[in-house]
Amino acid sequence: MSFIPKSSYSKTELIDCSNGKLFTKSGDGRLPSDNMLMFDEILNINSTGGEFGKGSVVANFSINPNLWFFNCHFKKDPVMPGCLGLDAMWQLLGFYLLWSGLPGIGRALGAEKVKFFGQVLPTDRLVRYELDIKRIINRGAVLGVANGKMYVDNKEIYSAEKLKVGLFNDPSSF
Repeated sequence: MSFIPKSSYSKTELIDCSNGKLFTKSGDGRLPSDNMLMFDEILNINSTGGEFGKGSVVANFSINPNLWFFNCHFKKDPVMPGCLGLDAMWQLLGFYLLWSGLPGIGRALGAEKVKFFGQVLPTDRLVRYELDIKRIINRGAVLGVANGKMYVDNKEIYSAEKLKVGLFNDPSSF
């Protein structure tokens, strides 16, 4: 199997990534499976755009009232957990690293200045994530750093600076 980077990815291709069937080395770069995958499509991914000129990612997540988390977070006050939006940004940064040709299995390593100033409700329609790649370090260990924003129906509701994801050959000792 040979991976050829593209500038956009469908839900089917993202599920292929979850199953280890997208990137060249078997087992590398698996996104979470369907229920924990927090975006439906990558609209644009590139290595030269964004605020820092080092790449950007834009992805969408369609909202419907039957999503699993609305049934349990919270009873009679359904809202998408904020941690899932933050996780989506880590997922996208990990995908970016693998899309860039770097090998390994991704793990979220942190974020700074995380802010929530809105929410995702079952009545909302579309979440959009925007990541600006700030830095990629590849010196034996791989680390990606990005700033991210999350929008619901075109209104910014979350932001995070210095999102960090690492790629590991064997994350069992992480």
